[in-house]
Amino acid sequence: MKKFLLLALSFMVIIFVNAQEKAAPKSPPASTKAEIAGGAVVTINYSQPSVKGRTIGKDLEPLPGQVWRTGANKATVFEVSKDVTIEGKALPAGKYALFTLVDGDIWTIIFNSNWDQFGAFKYKEAEDVLRINVKSVKAESFAEKLNITAGKDGIVTILWGDNKVSFTVK
Repeated sequence: MKKFLLLALSFMVIIFVNAQEKAAPKSPPASTKAEIAGGAVVTINYSQPSVKGRTIGKDLEPLPGQVWRTGANKATVFEVSKDVTIEGKALPAGKYALFTLVDGDIWTIIFNSNWDQFGAFKYKEAEDVLRINVKSVKAESFAEKLNITAGKDGIVTILWGDNKVSFTVK
């Protein structure tokens, strides 16, 4: 009887472990990387939330007036290998948390020195290194999952629902 119970328990543990390994994350990790003019490499690591029928700005981030991690899970990490300018403003080489603050169609993109944090729960404005304001435009097509791209031309684009926000890195 003991052997049967041990065998049954072992079988249940194996099934449980396999089920845990196969579960896809709700907001999977994603990244983009580009070498821009001048040899600087831009790397962005983030997690992709999905809209899932919710309304961005009402029951889904970014919410008006609240700092958003520009993704899900850990704060989005924006890294540059050399000193660059973003929309004409200087940003030293390094890693930054990429946060967003939305006010209507104006998105404030925030580069914060505390890049290794979960969400925006420990966000402190005093740790901001750079803030830029860019205008959101209507995307050509709806982005069910958050998508961030970086091109060799230095243009970084955030697509989220009907929103398209771009800024230039030089």
